Amino acid sequence: MEIEEEAVIVNSSRLKSVVWNDFDRVKKGDTFVAICRHCKRKLSGSSTSGTSHLRNHLIRCRRRSNHDISQLLTRGKKKEGPLAISNFSFDQEQRNGDAVSVVRTKFEQGHTRDGLFNNGIVNFDNRRSRLDLARMIILHGYPLSMVEHIGFRIFVRNLQPLFDIATFDGVEADCREIYLMERQKVYEELDKLPGKISLSADTWTANGDAEYLCLTAHYIDDSWHLKKKILNFLTTDPSQTEDMLSEVIMTSLRNWDIDRKLFSVTFDNYSTYDKIVSRIREQLCQHRFLYCDGQLFDTRCAANVIKLMVQDTLETASQIIHKVRESIRYVRSSQATQEKFTEMAQIAGVDSRKCLNLDNSFYWNSTYIMVETALEYKDAFPLLQEQDSRYAMCPTVTEWDRISAIASFLKLFVEVSNVFAGSKYPTANTYFPDICDIHLQLIEWCQNSDDFVNSLALKLKSRFDEYWKKCSLALAIAAILDPRFKMQLVKYYYPQIYGDSAPDCINIVSDCMKALYNGHAIYSPLAPNGQAEASQVGGVNNDRLTGFDKFIYETSVSNNIKSDLDNYLEEKLFPRKDDFNILNWWKVHTPRYPILSMMARNILGMPMSKASLEYVFNTGNKALEPYRSSLRSDTLQALMCAQDWMRDEFEDSKASSSTVTLALCYDAK
Repeated sequence: MEIEEEAVIVNSSRLKSVVWNDFDRVKKGDTFVAICRHCKRKLSGSSTSGTSHLRNHLIRCRRRSNHDISQLLTRGKKKEGPLAISNFSFDQEQRNGDAVSVVRTKFEQGHTRDGLFNNGIVNFDNRRSRLDLARMIILHGYPLSMVEHIGFRIFVRNLQPLFDIATFDGVEADCREIYLMERQKVYEELDKLPGKISLSADTWTANGDAEYLCLTAHYIDDSWHLKKKILNFLTTDPSQTEDMLSEVIMTSLRNWDIDRKLFSVTFDNYSTYDKIVSRIREQLCQHRFLYCDGQLFDTRCAANVIKLMVQDTLETASQIIHKVRESIRYVRSSQATQEKFTEMAQIAGVDSRKCLNLDNSFYWNSTYIMVETALEYKDAFPLLQEQDSRYAMCPTVTEWDRISAIASFLKLFVEVSNVFAGSKYPTANTYFPDICDIHLQLIEWCQNSDDFVNSLALKLKSRFDEYWKKCSLALAIAAILDPRFKMQLVKYYYPQIYGDSAPDCINIVSDCMKALYNGHAIYSPLAPNGQAEASQVGGVNNDRLTGFDKFIYETSVSNNIKSDLDNYLEEKLFPRKDDFNILNWWKVHTPRYPILSMMARNILGMPMSKASLEYVFNTGNKALEPYRSSLRSDTLQALMCAQDWMRDEFEDSKASSSTVTLALCYDAK
């Protein structure tokens, strides 16, 4: 480019910014212009304009080689300081502001180089950015194919020309690498646990006939926090036998080295799982890994048994519910019909502001809402039938009575399901009262004089009894370990449930409680997993004294010395408060009840229900997104497991601090 005669080139050696190595600063009159030495483009060279626009141009300049862009970003820091860091905290109200901030998160951990921030200066690291991209895909569940989308590639290329965007195969490999790194963290955490681990199993489906088995570990860590981690997400074959599936689960436990730490397993309430659980229990009992020969080993999901009873209810009452559904559909079919129905409702004296709505077949609680609302307008429907000959689906008086009974069933199931799914990690002690209330209500419904209601109640109670037979002991013992209730809650409910047989049933619970306590008191120090601390001399484990531990325990029993359990049960109940934290209570009282607290850690960590709020009312099974069902099995497992672990890690880090640390990037002028 030719410079006009009146223009003067300013000596750039006096300019300290690194960008002037690639620009000529030209003065024409009172105006300064910066001319790129590579593409000859003119930009503002005024001192008031700063240099950010010049640096951005150099990053994107097509005629400039890229090899020295990193130098552009790292030199001249005393003058410009391209990215200075400012960490600060802000409250919840400020979080909703419009400020653009970069949150310093767990993405900074596990990278190959120093870190994103190095003394306030950015160093571009292609490898690190690839892992950041993979973490983003895992964490948010984005499809791996997004790296090949043209819009995404254009966005990244304009944002950082130096970034070598991964292909589908490349990002798939990166995700598996992250999975292996995260898996090692989980493995080490499980290995150091002071207590036992309980396992839950979920069945997932995908497009077609694909089925998956999701195995999740539940435990209470050394800080007395209830946690869960997905261990495996496995492709299964419907033709596999119970023996094959049980071996798949045992292989998973051995790979994680937690077979010796297993306390219980939780499956759905289907008889097909009975043989699987029995075979796993037999293998663990052979090695004496289970307390009391696995008496509490087999538990079933409380939310699932409710879901099955709901299905029985809706199936049995399908014809009556169909009439209600069609009646609502007819009322909503036209504006004139709605106005006529409103008029009939006023005549019938209906005092309700609820709107009649159809249910959603995918969520059973919506059927309850539909039926409950229809009952409030039940007196208006017969009047509409008298005025409108086209309306022919009105339920009879008897059917309305049965609809009322069905609504009572569903109401109880909705309320209990909300309790079960209301907390992310509910401890096992919370289930006993609600399950007992269901039991008592079923007994009452079975005495109903209406044959329809009586028959349905008997069907529901038969299904419930199968669940109660497997889980009542675990439910009762978990409730006893709640210092607000202890044995008193069992003594309150059992006479109502069992009548004259209540004392014998209470004794069964008491005997099981003592047996579990004795198992923790005697056998824990001798167990192969060494969860209890062995006697130590000079810092070295001395296994010869484990026999002494047993001797001391047996001597104390023979001398009628009160145990932890005796002292705990004899002391008065802790005040019942809504904000009571049972894990914190046991954490504080561990020195007072050293053996019983070990038992409480194992019992309270059992997953008595494994359905979250998003699935508890869903009528179908958990299903994979279509794009994930086409992935390789090892890649799918890597994505599902790593996503669970990373989300849990982010939530833990968020909960551990009342403030959020931000890193703001800005140009220091």
